[in-house]
Amino acid sequence: MIGHDDFVLAALVEEGLVTREGVEQARRHAVESDRSPSEALSALDIVDARTIALVRAQVAEYPFVDPAQFDVNFGNTKLLARSTAETMCAFPLFLVGDIATVGMANPLDLKAVDQLRSMLKVDIEPVLVEAGALHNLIERAYALTAGPREAVTQVPDAASDEALTTGKEPIVAAVNQIIAQGIDLGASDIHIGPDERELHLRYRIDGTLQPFKGPPIDMHTGLVQRLKVMADLDLTQTRRPQDGKLRYVHNNRTVDIRLSLIPTVSGENVVMRVLATAAGIRGFAELGFPADQTAFFHDVIESPYGMILVTGPTGSGKTTTLYTALKMLNTPDRNIMTIEDPVEIRMPLMRQVQTNSEIGMTFASALRSILRQDPDVVFVGEIRDDETARISVQAALTGHLVLSSLHTNDAAGSIPRLRDLGVPPFAVNAAMLCVIAQRLVKRVCAECAKSHTPDRVLLEKFGLKPTDGRFVRGAGCIKCGNQGVRGRVGIYELLKLTPTVRRLVEKLASAAEIRRGAVADGMKEMWYDGLEKAKMGLTTLEDIGRVVAVQATEDDVEPSSAPATPGASAALKVAA
Repeated sequence: MIGHDDFVLAALVEEGLVTREGVEQARRHAVESDRSPSEALSALDIVDARTIALVRAQVAEYPFVDPAQFDVNFGNTKLLARSTAETMCAFPLFLVGDIATVGMANPLDLKAVDQLRSMLKVDIEPVLVEAGALHNLIERAYALTAGPREAVTQVPDAASDEALTTGKEPIVAAVNQIIAQGIDLGASDIHIGPDERELHLRYRIDGTLQPFKGPPIDMHTGLVQRLKVMADLDLTQTRRPQDGKLRYVHNNRTVDIRLSLIPTVSGENVVMRVLATAAGIRGFAELGFPADQTAFFHDVIESPYGMILVTGPTGSGKTTTLYTALKMLNTPDRNIMTIEDPVEIRMPLMRQVQTNSEIGMTFASALRSILRQDPDVVFVGEIRDDETARISVQAALTGHLVLSSLHTNDAAGSIPRLRDLGVPPFAVNAAMLCVIAQRLVKRVCAECAKSHTPDRVLLEKFGLKPTDGRFVRGAGCIKCGNQGVRGRVGIYELLKLTPTVRRLVEKLASAAEIRRGAVADGMKEMWYDGLEKAKMGLTTLEDIGRVVAVQATEDDVEPSSAPATPGASAALKVAA
């Protein structure tokens, strides 16, 4: 007897999605692994599960639904017990009037459809959902809510993990689901914020805070208590801020998370920073460094002494850039020591020091001690005060390679900033190797990128014509969560201490004068790097305009090494 799976396999072959040899391989694997041939196709990576589900829906003549494309009401968990949803692999996606749209892995299971109709007491409209996506939806929905016979009771005032987990599985499951989902989404921060009647769950993804369906407000206290246990914080303290750190294992990968709690009028607000790992640090090319800057920077970081600064606002990727350099330098023949607040990325072999103002261990005091530890390379997380600036420059002048960050709008602005911190011009010229300024822009999703003509006003702002590049915009797809963007890429400018720049430093020139001198000597400003990336289809002009402000000026000089921008009567000045 020919089953439904056989029709699916035949359709896959007919569509050219799999060969007959692939089907036979899947059949053999299905016998060995006790699963259906179509499941074996997915397990063997011959055809992806979503494609199989689409063909299955076509054969079964049922609509295919991807739950990621819809705002599914997790409150529907109250309509169906979790055990039933898991056994039937079904979930009520939408309820409109007396009709429930139910996602099912097998809508041809008429017995299950009848049972669901009886349980829900409404008419059923089955739709086909890929089994893996449906399992994830069920797991997430019931973890973030309390379904029938799974009511959440009040968390006791006890500091033990057992007190929070015994009989309180929904709390533990909800915390695990919130963190795991954030990691899967590539979020940098996880926000759990209470209002009077609602608990907001938001993830910062690619720099943008995005709302997601969260647990009910009555789970807030339990969630906070659970997180305090995980981070070893004071469970009895709810009236003052607390900071801690926890480690979470997800898919056999250990992730460090920094936890911050602060009391608000509606309860304790939670922000978790998902810290990067050493394994996630790749190379300068992957960050988006232009090829010429990459080659120069590789040479510079091999210098035995001197100072390298990376500048930009908070969240511009300075730490990632500096750790990319540190990872290249991290060899057994070098003693690398860091001073950070906090230590965000743990890297083996390096000696990493956490500042602690409560005991007087500031950047400056820690730096003085570190210089007695025979370091070759010193990483100062941030130059915040005049003492740290002077000691850092002195270290660079006395045989150490010093890497640090500074909060300035552009690379040229770092010179007057160091001057304001009491570093004399001759010391800047003697110590400084280069300054990098950077921003992060959203990367257009490669899966759904489509040709796009930017707004005329924006084109004129950059001095461009619609034909001057391959401009694209993401249409939105499952890979990018319908955002049209996926990941971020850096835009950079690299200030070299050329003879012209050194003369300007000696003359106590302003940031604008230093920038013009550097541009005359070939420096490409951030706007230019961003423009090149937009013309290549990596990002959009809209996003470049968002992170750098552009205006035309007659007295600026175009980079001598950069081709003139088409249609521009004057060079562009960027005041970030």
